[in-house]
Amino acid sequence: MRTKITHALGCLPCGSLRMAAIAAVCAAGMAAAPAYATEGALGRPITGMQVTSYAGLIPPEPGMQWSLGYVHYDGAIGADRRAPIAGKVAFGIEADVDLYSATGVYVWPTGKGRWNFASMLTVPYIEPDVTATLEVGNATLRRTDSASNLFDLYFAPVIASYHVSEVEHWSFGAYIYAPTADYDPDKLANPGLNVWTVSPGVGYTHLFQKGTLEFSAMGALDFYSKNDDTAYKNGVVGRIDALLIKRTASGWGFGGAAGWIEQIEDDSGPTADRLNGFRGHSLGIGPIVTYGKKWENGSHVEFQFRYIDEFSVKNRFEGEPLSLTASFSF
Repeated sequence: MRTKITHALGCLPCGSLRMAAIAAVCAAGMAAAPAYATEGALGRPITGMQVTSYAGLIPPEPGMQWSLGYVHYDGAIGADRRAPIAGKVAFGIEADVDLYSATGVYVWPTGKGRWNFASMLTVPYIEPDVTATLEVGNATLRRTDSASNLFDLYFAPVIASYHVSEVEHWSFGAYIYAPTADYDPDKLANPGLNVWTVSPGVGYTHLFQKGTLEFSAMGALDFYSKNDDTAYKNGVVGRIDALLIKRTASGWGFGGAAGWIEQIEDDSGPTADRLNGFRGHSLGIGPIVTYGKKWENGSHVEFQFRYIDEFSVKNRFEGEPLSLTASFSF
């Protein structure tokens, strides 16, 4: 069976095990971006953005892989929708967020077999602009804030991948967001969230048509620590994303992605109680375009563009996020 698995991995699109490794564990460029839910209507995941190509697969070829990412999110909560932010209740919140990320992935030298392992670290930089109408006593105040600084560090100490067969693969990991960025409870726009988040996740990949048609999915639960500066604790958030991509001999790939975010536990704290727990959910769907190339010296590069249209949104920002990632090894 080891021979069959190794042979199938060698037949991945672009003939590149390294590109599979990059795509499988470089979700960080998108997953590290903040989306608006929970406190400040601000949480970790963006609908349809968490899953990457080969989400279930870490191949046996060891070494460092690299990825650069950009995510843009422009969304709003309706003028009549109240949300917690800056330790207060606000409505009519609008946000424009740009996030840039650099990710390094180390694939462990565990050899060819049923299991392979990797570790990942992402350093993100964020530029949020937020406008909201705050309730201050019996009055209201329209206010705008912006920030530009490093975002919370994002890492996974161990990601394990199990090869069921030459075409079916699972991955298991605990993805951690550390509150390393600046945070001011009196500001609307902050580089960080001021909370730890631990996200145990499971990825799945199935390859069809000799590896040129890929289905991948990623599911996770987000557990948040309490924000001591605002006495606010976000409830557990569940999410699942999936993608389908058809790759061609020219290097181009075309497909789509969809996502579902569902908060399964109420937020808690004085502000959350005023908003009846502020539990939210959202759905999203959109297209994906990829391009990958491999050179004779072993270098590889892959680009991916993704656009998601969110809908059926409650107690979250509703917008049209887009992302661009470049993954490479040399």
